[in-house]
Amino acid sequence: MSTPWLPVPDGSPFGVRNLPYGVFTPRTRAARSDGVAGRPSRAGRRRIGTAVGDWVLDLAAASRATGAVFADLLDAPHLGPLMAAGRPTWTRVRRAVTTWLTDPSYRATLTPHLYPRAEVTSHLPFEVADYVDFCSNEHHAANMAAMLGPGRPALPPAWKHVPIGRHGRAGTVVVSGTPIRRPHGAYRPAPDAPPVFGPSRRLDIEAEIGFVVGFPTPPGFPVALPDLRRHVFGVCLVNDWSARDIEALEYQPLGPFLGKSFATSVSPWLVPLDALEEARVRPPRRDVAPPSYLDDRDGEPWGLDITLEIALNGHPVSRPPFATTYWTPAQQLAHLTVGGAPLRTGDLFASGAVSGPRRDQRGSLMELSWAGQEPLDLPDGTRRSFLADGDTVSVGATAPGPRGTRIGFGEVVGRVEPA
Repeated sequence: MSTPWLPVPDGSPFGVRNLPYGVFTPRTRAARSDGVAGRPSRAGRRRIGTAVGDWVLDLAAASRATGAVFADLLDAPHLGPLMAAGRPTWTRVRRAVTTWLTDPSYRATLTPHLYPRAEVTSHLPFEVADYVDFCSNEHHAANMAAMLGPGRPALPPAWKHVPIGRHGRAGTVVVSGTPIRRPHGAYRPAPDAPPVFGPSRRLDIEAEIGFVVGFPTPPGFPVALPDLRRHVFGVCLVNDWSARDIEALEYQPLGPFLGKSFATSVSPWLVPLDALEEARVRPPRRDVAPPSYLDDRDGEPWGLDITLEIALNGHPVSRPPFATTYWTPAQQLAHLTVGGAPLRTGDLFASGAVSGPRRDQRGSLMELSWAGQEPLDLPDGTRRSFLADGDTVSVGATAPGPRGTRIGFGEVVGRVEPA
């Protein structure tokens, strides 16, 4: 693969081997081939773009300028038409965009459609159809079980037999940067006290990886493990905001409801599966044989070597490794559809909190502070067990790419506002 003709800083997580998709509106004028600001490109309209280095290329304008046959799919306010077109089209578009950015003959044509990435407003890149959140990391599941008290099983009885998940509320999925208002709900102020109603006092986060479905399926047609790449368009970062005190009261017998239904944040860039080929690894060893539709021992490995980083008010507090996740995205998708549920363009399924074996690899404040018993001391002199009003949480991630490069996901950021 050739090098890009536009300047891309060394080590940039958004190199030409990544090319994630997003939706943006420009806040500044586009570039010109002579380096002078040009005219706005349909200013105010939401545009599909790709991030490369410190720039965003307006793909709708670029495809029109180059006469691409798929221009109509990219001239939309969200990624839905492109995602629904299916993998052959995704491959064709990615190949074309790579050529545009590495063949110098396109420089004069495309430069007017480049915008500084720091000077665009990002939007939710896809319309969320359904949202499912799994609990697929054994370290997280075991930590949560241990904090619930002695005498409880280390894992739910079915945990190693099938992926455990819950349905979320698609309408509460928001793009990075959206403020998160502290939710109200019922909780026990003390273990033996009667429930009271009020703002959550144990607001938490969960750092996760999300997978976005592009190509749909009709009802009654399960997706087999090898078909992940046929249906999943891209990968993003997810912060599953969690009100632990509300969740604790409502958890039995049906699981979390209001404790997790108020907000889920996603990063603004969708990294194509093709950009993650170098990141694929074998998942952790399974000590329980799964049902046949989940048996991946002889198939493609769909564990992913993604390293996340959680920062609280600008201070890094954890680096969870996604490679420790027990159930792979291929298994999650197979389980999601095995009962006959259809896939829709824009379905989002997330991994659940990602945690590693060490304390500095835990994917939630609940785990990092061990339910408040071991508060975090931050470099600015503050201490946290759970989130305070005004706190800002950011989750970033990178994965290995070709020839020693790193594939970046950007960040998913949220600031807590008072109830």
